[in-house]
Amino acid sequence: MPVFPRTKSVFLSGILALAIIFCTAAPAPADFTFEDEKKLGKEFYEKLEKNKLIIHDPKVDRYISAIGNDIVQQSAASMFEFRFSVIDSGAVNAFATPGGYVYLNRGLITLVEDESELAGVLAHEIAHVNARHIADIISKSQKVSIATLAAVLAGSFLGGGDASAAVTSFSVAAATSMNLHYSRQHEEEADRIGMSYLADTGYDPQGMLDFLRIMRRYEFYSNSVPSYFLTHPGTDERIRYLDGLVQTTYTRKGKDSIVGHLKRIQVSLLLRSRNAEAVVKELAEELKKTPNDVDVLYGLAVAQERTGAVAASLENFHRALQLAPKDEDIVRELGITCFKSGRTQEAVTYLRQALSLDEDNPQTLLYLGRAYSALGDHEAAIALYARLDVREIEDPELLYNMAVAYGKTGKLVESHYYFGLHFKKKNRRDTSLFHFKEALKLVSKESDWGQRIAKEIEDLSKARREEPAAPSRGPLGR
Repeated sequence: MPVFPRTKSVFLSGILALAIIFCTAAPAPADFTFEDEKKLGKEFYEKLEKNKLIIHDPKVDRYISAIGNDIVQQSAASMFEFRFSVIDSGAVNAFATPGGYVYLNRGLITLVEDESELAGVLAHEIAHVNARHIADIISKSQKVSIATLAAVLAGSFLGGGDASAAVTSFSVAAATSMNLHYSRQHEEEADRIGMSYLADTGYDPQGMLDFLRIMRRYEFYSNSVPSYFLTHPGTDERIRYLDGLVQTTYTRKGKDSIVGHLKRIQVSLLLRSRNAEAVVKELAEELKKTPNDVDVLYGLAVAQERTGAVAASLENFHRALQLAPKDEDIVRELGITCFKSGRTQEAVTYLRQALSLDEDNPQTLLYLGRAYSALGDHEAAIALYARLDVREIEDPELLYNMAVAYGKTGKLVESHYYFGLHFKKKNRRDTSLFHFKEALKLVSKESDWGQRIAKEIEDLSKARREEPAAPSRGPLGR
């Protein structure tokens, strides 16, 4: 059974920001070209990023992109380079915007029962993009600005209900008379094309049909489920149409899973939005039914560590490892749990094993580096840190640990630089600027390091200039 979202995310602040930010964009031409699609898709994505509506979890990103890109390979040559992202919302929805941008809500991913259902949703959205359905709607509409189009996209796909109303009221008046929801003809075409993509990729075509049946079955049990029906109309007709295709055209059964480990991705997303104790309780019940399910054991161990039940977590990690001794996820997370619980030497053993299974995993590199530093081997730590792409590091505390390790070995440029990034993540701009400026004193401004540091200083200085002025106060602070 799927694990259902318990809360409905509120996007008002992010969506309002989108509507405001887009107000200066250039008008969209009556004939909406490929280049126009790419521009609108890119700008919409960038505003989602700016408003922190997109989840950045490397494991989740790799999983969704692996499925999506496999499907894209089976489609006809596309004019677009696809990008797959997860939106931090418990509402059950998925959508595609012009230019090859495909979005899945967190709530939808935690609802599906197997990977073929998720692949079916992605195949359907990829078909919408390749068939240029949104561009078709825009081309047939009155000439409006990119601002209006962006606001309508946000209102149509991000929320519905109060969120949609908020966007419309804050955007140009033309948004009230424009509707970017798909027609039933668009949905039927996306189903037909998407099912062919799904079957050609090797998934069971039944997955696309099963997902719609799950949605229909549970729509009355959750106020977040019907959002998918609002943006993808004609569900009953779609179910009958897809059933006909499965019975007559796609009779050969495919695979329920190709990339694998959906449960791990669902647990990772659930722990972002729900109480860890509740996740533990659900997975413990599931484990009673399937005691040798490696993914359930792994998910339970991860959730238990979040609750502080370290002994139980380690026990379940070891049980999972006995069933799958070469599983890199299990070995890595076991090592991380050992490190967090003070078992540093054990952590090094498991993390080195994880590194031998995947030498580029950023989490393994970070935590093995931290373990080496804890044992006093700072040179070994920075050798690992040097292999990291700093853009993938979200946790400011990890940046702090890197800064300390570089400082311990006398590498002051790098130490100041990572301290600067740490304090930037913590929104302490003055302290961040201090460290970047100290780092810049130690290198040539023309060097790679110099240019990188100068860019950070420029970005922080620009952000400070763009901050709204503090309200003036009277002599007594009133």
